[in-house]
Amino acid sequence: MAQKILVIDDDTDICLLLRRFLSKHGFEVAVAHNGVTGLAILEEFHPDLVLTDFKLGDMDGATILTRIKEKFPHLPVLIITGYSDIKTAINVMKQGAYDYITKPLFPDEILLTIRKALNHSQAHEQGGQFAEEAAPATPGSATRRKSTQAHYIFGEGPESTYLYKQVDLVAPTNYSVLIYGESGSGKEAVALEIHKRSKRASGPFVAMDCGAISRELAASELFGHEKGSFTGALAQKIGHFEMANGGTLFLDEVGNLPYDVQVSLLRVVQERKLRRIGGNREIDVDVRLIVASNERLMDAARRGRFREDLYYRFNEFSIDVPPLRERRSDLMIFAQFFLDKTNIELGKQVKGFTPEVERAFREYPWPGNLRELRNVIKRSTLLTEGDYVDARTLPFELLNYEKLLFFDSGTSTTPSVQDLPPPQPYYEAPAAPKPYTSSKVDLKSAALEAEYEMILNVLKQVNFNKSKAAQALGIDRKTLYNKMKNINLSN
Repeated sequence: MAQKILVIDDDTDICLLLRRFLSKHGFEVAVAHNGVTGLAILEEFHPDLVLTDFKLGDMDGATILTRIKEKFPHLPVLIITGYSDIKTAINVMKQGAYDYITKPLFPDEILLTIRKALNHSQAHEQGGQFAEEAAPATPGSATRRKSTQAHYIFGEGPESTYLYKQVDLVAPTNYSVLIYGESGSGKEAVALEIHKRSKRASGPFVAMDCGAISRELAASELFGHEKGSFTGALAQKIGHFEMANGGTLFLDEVGNLPYDVQVSLLRVVQERKLRRIGGNREIDVDVRLIVASNERLMDAARRGRFREDLYYRFNEFSIDVPPLRERRSDLMIFAQFFLDKTNIELGKQVKGFTPEVERAFREYPWPGNLRELRNVIKRSTLLTEGDYVDARTLPFELLNYEKLLFFDSGTSTTPSVQDLPPPQPYYEAPAAPKPYTSSKVDLKSAALEAEYEMILNVLKQVNFNKSKAAQALGIDRKTLYNKMKNINLSN
């Protein structure tokens, strides 16, 4: 039976093209041109995957995703978005989207992402196992091996080495582990690595995204329910705890669980017994818990949003996964790792990256972390025709990030000038430098003059502290010095 895909986009041409393309590849496709119609078709069509544009005429991607996940929590949803909306797309992924696809759309990229999402969904239905098997990764030369079987590599820098040592230390124990890290930094991959190195490696690894489950379904997803226990409970359901029995249960974004569900969760964690919703029998469970959050749970507890006693149960051992911008020495190791995997997926033999691409990678702050790096490399590899990925295949926004930062500060993850400390009165600022001027009247000259004004304004705001200025601009100090030299600001 052909797998079903629902396409929701207010652009009729895109709907038509996607329907023809996906139908040729054996999928049964239904289309809708707005969110309301899409949700109505969803009830009758029962698709295996939903592909929706983020900006629809009647609702945005976050709204339609929430509505879908309320009724079909495990249905994979792919978001179509412009590259300038990448931060928004990342936020939507926190709410349960499987992945995002950036415009312009490339058929091979769409097909590859759809098949991965469907494979992941099938793996989840078969018990929550990861589709990709993990191979051991150790610091040093082993991290550089071109093994596409590994789901994750640690890198070789000091931050990565410390992370590896923590994983290696806690994995053989039965401690509950609390993992902190930004979205896309690899929290789930670290959790899986802990499981693979533990005594429970032969048991199941079950992952649950607490941010993607509605309040009404959270308890049912965790603990299961009996037939007829509530409206819509047409059959008995096994919860994630039972699925993970004898193995590891990973709860991502655990801080999003409703408070009343936290109470029930605390009892299960303490007693290792659960009772399905509507059931009378207590069921013993032997599960190791690994939870993750992008906010500090103690802070959430102080604000009354998370139970403090549950926090202490989880926090037997904690790990901080550093963001990609703090692992610059490992950046190209990760890039090569994703390139090797993408070569296998696309049947290509791209060898590496040009110096210009490596420089652009090192200067970009990577707000989406490893997930964003992976998607950029997948896209660029698809567009590469030679042996090396060159700058022409990179998104415009990545190459011009520091300029665009000023024109769309809402997409920046770096501190704004207003967030920085006020100028210190005892510091005597240097004389105003000679403004940059050019006799040429062209786009490049105008951009340089605009850059001059922007950098000078930031320097004034921070009392000409170059470290703070570089932080506000989202670039490193060396890049700032080079830019200042080019526009007569070096003094």
